[in-house]
Amino acid sequence: MEMNMVDVRDNFAEVVNRVAYAGERVILRRHSRNVVAIVSMEDLQLLEALEDQADVKAALRARKEKGAVPLKQIKARLAME
Repeated sequence: MEMNMVDVRDNFAEVVNRVAYAGERVILRRHSRNVVAIVSMEDLQLLEALEDQADVKAALRARKEKGAVPLKQIKARLAME
């Protein structure tokens, strides 16, 4: 569902209820442009879990890159300084 900012402000409690209890996602528009979305905590937690998975995959790929320095070696260098 898309709503302009004025409608969201005027009906905020209803919007929150629709998101929290009906699982709707509300896109807020300003000057005919989508600017933010209101999502349920469940949706936010899912999004954060997906981001975490992507971060882990990227870190594992980076560890395999040529020229990567093992953490043990970095710790040893820092302990010497």
